[in-house]
Amino acid sequence: MSVLRTDRLLLRDWRASDLDPWAAMNADPEVRAYFPGVLTREQSAASVAGFQADLDRRGWGWWAVEVAATGEFIGFAGLDPVDEGMPFTGVEAGWRLARPAWGHGYATEAARTVVSHAFESLGPAEVLAVTAAGNLRSRAVMDRLGMTHDPADGFDDPEVPEGPLRRSVVYRLRAGGHRLGGR
Repeated sequence: MSVLRTDRLLLRDWRASDLDPWAAMNADPEVRAYFPGVLTREQSAASVAGFQADLDRRGWGWWAVEVAATGEFIGFAGLDPVDEGMPFTGVEAGWRLARPAWGHGYATEAARTVVSHAFESLGPAEVLAVTAAGNLRSRAVMDRLGMTHDPADGFDDPEVPEGPLRRSVVYRLRAGGHRLGGR
């Protein structure tokens, strides 16, 4: 079991009890505003199974995130190899939280922890983060992490249908450029 801890959060393996709040998050149009659509409970269950399989196989991936003080599941954060077919390669960091967890610094705290884990344990030259161009909340997290954005890296995501969500941006953080801990 691969567990990452921060002052306030626990990034851990997935539990059966995570499925209901995860499915509710994925059915929330506001949480999924920068994705092509909401997910069904079955799609959410399949994603959890895949996330846990990756954690079991390689020891890193998309961890469930809970508030350490309460045990409340609030979303996910982690690392994954960039999908094939993208115009770049590498290790991508990402996060998604339930709406009640927004605005508390949890996304930045979790993201900083997974980025540090990537550099300290996996050794990539850089970590990437990708989002829809209009996703200002995620872009703000990327900025707080010290990631840089080059507009020339922008691309149309081949996995997203034509429309306003297709244009994506890439942020990069080189090894040695990350800040540890905290919010």
